[in-house]
Amino acid sequence: MRALVIGASGQVGAALMTTLRARGHEARGTYGHNAALGLDPLDLADHDAVARAVAAARPDWVFCPAGLSHVDYCEDHVDEALAANRDGPAAAARAAESAGAAFVFYSSDYVFDGVGGPYGEDDMPRPRSVYARSKHEGEQAAMIACRRAVVIRTSVVYGPEPQEKNFAYQLIRACREGRGFRLAADQRASPSYNPDVAAASVELCERELAGLWHVAGPEVLDRYAFALLISKEFGLDPSRFTALPTAALGQKAARPLDGGLKVAKAQEQLKTLLRSPAEGLHAMREFIERDPAHVDQPGDLK
Repeated sequence: MRALVIGASGQVGAALMTTLRARGHEARGTYGHNAALGLDPLDLADHDAVARAVAAARPDWVFCPAGLSHVDYCEDHVDEALAANRDGPAAAARAAESAGAAFVFYSSDYVFDGVGGPYGEDDMPRPRSVYARSKHEGEQAAMIACRRAVVIRTSVVYGPEPQEKNFAYQLIRACREGRGFRLAADQRASPSYNPDVAAASVELCERELAGLWHVAGPEVLDRYAFALLISKEFGLDPSRFTALPTAALGQKAARPLDGGLKVAKAQEQLKTLLRSPAEGLHAMREFIERDPAHVDQPGDLK
């Protein structure tokens, strides 16, 4: 099978490339802003270029983990958020439909309002931020554009990542550099190990299981509790962590507080194991120990 991964330089995209090739599939990938060896440049906002890239790849599957994920930035850049998280993926979904391919769109637990989570696939989305709205509208656009669309919602994705930008890397760097780290003690979510998200994604396509799926870690916990698990696994000093209510963090965009995702559907129907935060962090540490450079490079906190 041939796959095209739009946004293969990001954490989910890179995990998809690894998983696809490990399972014997032919995988071609693109990048938007962060060039990577072996990937082709593609501006998701250029819909004609997207159509050409999909046609040239002759894919059976098109995965689109690309998008704009900086939640507070989206709040002040509505058009850019909608272009990246709705319109560009919709163009890719239309191109996939024309090619007779399945299309996989990646969304977020942020589409829910965070009142009464965790949420199942049948619960009604109530987005409270520009980012959340752009993702929800992206879900709808993908399902309309491609008959074999798969929409995957996930939550607080972490794990090995070429760009080292996810929450776990940020916290590890802060601790090793002796910096403080402020954490929301009232934002509950479902930390998701990116190799598991990738493996479940590929399995869904291999088995022709379309529609809406929640693919995330099976446990719901707040950011502070997740940070303590990270510090325990990586032998870090948590004394500089400060647990605060979300209202004290001054975040521009509204966050779902009592959030997270129910993953019973995925657990019952897929062979892919969705690991708990403790299990996923242990696997991440083992990966980093084989490649220490993944935590030695400086980076900015979001």
